[in-house]
Amino acid sequence: MALKCGIVGLPNVGKSTLFNCLSNAKAQAANFPFCTIEPNVGTITVPDKRLNKLAELVKPQRIVPTTVEIVDIAGLVKGASKGEGLGNQFLGNIRECDAILHVLRCFDDPNVVHVDGSVDPVRDKEVIDIELQLKDLETVEARIKKVEKQAQIGEKEAKRRFELLTRIREALLKGESARTVVTPTDDPALLAEFQLLTTKPVLYVCNVEEKSAVTGNAHVDRVKAAVAQENAEVIFVTAAIEAEIAALETPEEREMFLSDIGLNEPGVNKLIHAAYHLLKLQTYFTAGVQEVRAWTIHQGDTGPKAAGVIHSDFEKGYIRAEVIGYDDYVTLGSEAAARGAGKLRTEGKEYIVKDGDVMHFLFNV
Repeated sequence: MALKCGIVGLPNVGKSTLFNCLSNAKAQAANFPFCTIEPNVGTITVPDKRLNKLAELVKPQRIVPTTVEIVDIAGLVKGASKGEGLGNQFLGNIRECDAILHVLRCFDDPNVVHVDGSVDPVRDKEVIDIELQLKDLETVEARIKKVEKQAQIGEKEAKRRFELLTRIREALLKGESARTVVTPTDDPALLAEFQLLTTKPVLYVCNVEEKSAVTGNAHVDRVKAAVAQENAEVIFVTAAIEAEIAALETPEEREMFLSDIGLNEPGVNKLIHAAYHLLKLQTYFTAGVQEVRAWTIHQGDTGPKAAGVIHSDFEKGYIRAEVIGYDDYVTLGSEAAARGAGKLRTEGKEYIVKDGDVMHFLFNV
């Protein structure tokens, strides 16, 4: 499932440092603007304690976690919508992503330069919002011109497009992102066709100094207040600490380091889970002696769709699935025990897969 989260932000706010901590790719990180030019793409393992617990019970030959792709995109400056800095390239890279991780600098350090000369995460957020909105306004107005005449004479499809585009244009003209006026009844395929930047879901990632790693700071509070109407999540991490954690070689060293600074888990774990949720993804498991594996699906996917993630033949020839809830599997200790206790269910084509389901598919091609 090739879904991507794009890390965006002004130049020099810690995007590449976080990317390096998150992924198996290593982006350049340095104290000057536009350090990142070409987007760096990495594959992130999604940490899941449930996978490890299943492996303890089954004792498979191998364990395969699920993953998500993350893209470190060049920094943005004012005027990007008109091509300033690396604007056109930056905006094109965002268009290819499914969700946005917006990194905001929320720490004061005179030794780390800021592209605008001072630290103000709310202003920084607005800079990027405005550039994305301006680019979307350009796109929307061009599309309106194409469908307006057909809509006026009553052509059904053109009218549907015109009404949605007009609603989005009104929001953009007021300085609001398109996602604020998109409703659950709007056609996702139609929205995807427009390829707008501000319809993408966003997670705000506040990069704080070490002393604020556990509780956050005043900058984070200002960001939360600024995005309160956006229905967007805000998390905070300390990129410098995450880099130190990533450099440690053993789990024991990492646990000791985390304990010393008062954290239960690395901040990047929190970020990965938030990104996974942002993409509206969930996990189901297959568990056998050869392999215990986590599989990524969309929330709301049916049994056949879930099977198709393994192989398209599984979806085409889907007959039924044998399903054990994760809690039942762990409580009873094995598939055989779950079957004996009547906790193994047979589900058909209409079954909506639940997060954590342990599944075995029967199919015929």
